[in-house]
Amino acid sequence: MSEHDETNTNAQRAPHSASPAPSAPTHSTPADDTQWSVLQERAEVREDNLDSQTQDPRIAAQIDAARARGFVPLSESESERTAKNSPEDLQAQIEAGLTQVDPLMVRPRISSRILCGVIALVFALLAFGSYRLGVHTLKGQGYEDLVIDNFANYTPQWLLRHNLGLTDSVVVISVSISLGAIAVFVALLRRRWWLAGQLVAFAAVSFACARVLKPALPRPLLMQIHSSTANSAPSGHTMLAITAGLMLVCAVPRAWRAACALFAAAYSMLVGVFVIADKWHRPCDVLMAVFLVGALAMLMLLFTRRSGMDRPGKRVSSASVQIASTVLITLGICGFAYAGYIIWQIFPGLEYGVAWSTGGACMSAGVLVIAVNALVVGAVLAVRQLTASPLTRLGQIGAPPAPPRR
Repeated sequence: MSEHDETNTNAQRAPHSASPAPSAPTHSTPADDTQWSVLQERAEVREDNLDSQTQDPRIAAQIDAARARGFVPLSESESERTAKNSPEDLQAQIEAGLTQVDPLMVRPRISSRILCGVIALVFALLAFGSYRLGVHTLKGQGYEDLVIDNFANYTPQWLLRHNLGLTDSVVVISVSISLGAIAVFVALLRRRWWLAGQLVAFAAVSFACARVLKPALPRPLLMQIHSSTANSAPSGHTMLAITAGLMLVCAVPRAWRAACALFAAAYSMLVGVFVIADKWHRPCDVLMAVFLVGALAMLMLLFTRRSGMDRPGKRVSSASVQIASTVLITLGICGFAYAGYIIWQIFPGLEYGVAWSTGGACMSAGVLVIAVNALVVGAVLAVRQLTASPLTRLGQIGAPPAPPRR
C-alpha cells in the first residue's frame, strides 16, 4: 500500500477516534460489555435530555445505580457534586424527583382521606349520641346512677389493689403528659416537623374540648339520683389518657405502631375503669371522651402530608399492624354487641333502679369501656398505616410485599 493510501485510510478513521468513548470496565465479561453498552446509550440519551421534563425516571434510576456500580464513569463535576452532598441531601433530592411523578409521595390517597373524614363523623355522632342517651333520657340516668354507685363492688379487687397509681389524678396527668411529650420528641427526632405540629395541635384541641364542653353541656334532672347532679361529660382524665396514647401511635415508625397501639388501648382502658370505680365519672362520660378523641385523631390523619408518611423504600405492608388492628376492632365490635345484649335484658329495671339490674349494669359498663377504647385505637392504628404507607409502583422502591416463606 502506498503512503498516500495509508494517509487516506488514517484520515477516514480519524473522526471515530476524535471523541473517545468512556472505557469499558476492566476484566469484563461479554454480559458486562452488553450491559455497559446499553447503559452507555441510555446515559447519552439522558445527557441530551437533561433539561427536558419528559425524562423517564426509571431509566434515570437505572443509570444512577449503574454509575454506583462503576459501569458508567462519573464526570469530574458530577463526582465533586456527589462528594459534597450528604446522604440526607441525596435522599431529599431523590424524594423531590419522585414527587413530580407520584403524588402519593406528598399526600395519601383521596379514598384514604375520605375514609378519615367519614370515620371522624361517625365517632363524633357516637360521642354525642352516648351523651344524649346517658344524660337526657330517664333510663340513661338510671343506668349511670346504678353504675357509679356500685361499679367498685363488681370490679376485680386485685385490679383495684394493683392500680399502678392510676387512681391518683396527679399520676394520670403526669403519665399522660409524659407520653405526649415522648410522642412529640420522637416526631422531632425523625425530623417530621409537620407531624410534630399536628400532634401538638391535636393535644391542644383535645384539652380545649374537655375544658369547654364539660361546663357548657347541660344535665337535666329527670330522676332522683344519689350521685352529683352536675354534668361531668366528657371525662377529662380519659381524654388525656387516650390522646397521649394515640399521639404515640401516630409518631412512632411502622415497626412500633402495633406495640404502641396495644399499650395505648390498655392504658386508656385502665384509666376509664378507675375513674368510674372511684366515682369520678359516669360511664357515658368515658364513652363520650374516647369517641370524641377518636374523631379528632381521624381529622388529624385527614391532613397527613409527606412529613407524616413513611419514607419511599420503607413502605411495606405490616403484619403486626394488620393483626393488632383487626384484633382491637373485632374486640370493640363484639364488646358493644355483648354490652348491648346485657342492657337489653336489664332495660325494664333501669328506670326504677331495681336491685336485680345492678349487676348487669356494672358488667355492661366495664365491657363498654373496654370496647370503646379497643375500637377507637384499632381504627386509628389501621388508618394511620393506610395514610402513612400508600403502596404504588413508584412509591414502593424494591420488591413488592410477599407472603412469608414456610
